[in-house]
Amino acid sequence: MISKAPKFKPRFRLHPVAILNSQRLRRSLADTYDQKSFYKYAIGLILLLLSIGSLYYTDKLVEELEQREEREVQLYAEGLRYVFNSPFDENFNVVYQVIQDAVNFYQIPAIYVNENNLANQYINISFPKKISPQEKERIIQEKLADMKLEHPPIPVELGKNRTGYIYYSNSFLLTQLRYYPFLQLSVMLFIGYLAYLAFSSERKAEQNRVWVGLAKETAHQLGTPLSSLMAWVEYFRSDPAIDPSIAEEIEKDVIRLEMITTRFSNIGSVPTLKEEPVSEIVANFIDYLEKRVSSKVKFSVYNQLAKEQTVLLNKNLFEWVIENICKNAVDAMGGIGEIHVTLQAPPLMKEVWIDIRDTGKGMSKANMNKIFNPGFSTKKRGWGLGLTLAKRIIENYHLGKLYVKSSEIGKGTTFRISLRATIIE
Repeated sequence: MISKAPKFKPRFRLHPVAILNSQRLRRSLADTYDQKSFYKYAIGLILLLLSIGSLYYTDKLVEELEQREEREVQLYAEGLRYVFNSPFDENFNVVYQVIQDAVNFYQIPAIYVNENNLANQYINISFPKKISPQEKERIIQEKLADMKLEHPPIPVELGKNRTGYIYYSNSFLLTQLRYYPFLQLSVMLFIGYLAYLAFSSERKAEQNRVWVGLAKETAHQLGTPLSSLMAWVEYFRSDPAIDPSIAEEIEKDVIRLEMITTRFSNIGSVPTLKEEPVSEIVANFIDYLEKRVSSKVKFSVYNQLAKEQTVLLNKNLFEWVIENICKNAVDAMGGIGEIHVTLQAPPLMKEVWIDIRDTGKGMSKANMNKIFNPGFSTKKRGWGLGLTLAKRIIENYHLGKLYVKSSEIGKGTTFRISLRATIIE
């Protein structure tokens, strides 16, 4: 009589050296990002200090120039007082002309208003050509109104309780100097932004080359043992002494490994996207996944999409994203909890949202900002690559978005996948 071999479910465990290497890789990636963040903050701090220094120095120059221009206008007022209160003499006119030339040198716009509140003298005010007297008077009054708001007037004592006033505004040079630091900072920020874009583009290109090489090498390395495993499956089937269910279970795992190999081999290549019924794919895959994680984790799918709603997808890669997010959720819950998957189409947005919410421990805002960084993981044996690859698959290949919608410590986390919806006719 042929004895029936007991059922078993193969379990694969990482070798301690592999675990150590994964931890080293994760730490290396995390350290790289931490160093880049340090340099980014250091450069930002240097730019901030330079900006503060530039603004402070320019402010001092502006203050000194304002004081100098005020002294020049006061000297101009003194010249007017001297001329108005002295008997006519050619020398007085020479003195007044010298003072007026000094004000003209700094190009300080000024208007003299006499005791009757009439603006009968002005300097450094330009007018359009072929202007009528009425239009000229209107321009003078507008300039005078602006000057009254800009500086307090400088009195001109005319004697016999008569007083005139000189109103003035900043010279064009002073105005330029006042706004120059902001222009300078804008140019620096623009150049810095361009440099940041160039650096980020180069960094992403370098990272992509690393991911592509790692993924394709992994797929290549998996190919040989997979072929051997398939041969062993056929051998087990041909041996009547071995329970056929053993071969079936091994074959399921081999098929699973082949699918993983296909996923890795697709990284770096332009994937083929097809119009797929996204709600059906999600429901079927969640049903498949539920049977392969802890029995204490309950899955639920809430589909609010129209039955005919489709999305351009690469099924293998998209399922990989769902798997990575759900497995992270299972780990966050310690193998006990609930995972709720909601599919909806927001009105007037031509998008499909897939929210995956768990009842795990949640995460801090600091971790929310780093959760997609390569090498970042809260697990001791994690590579810190799953969510990074998931984000790249959604954003680079499907032109969608993957982000943390919300998270609350002790209550759980919600990830959102946003994809472009195909038009329903």
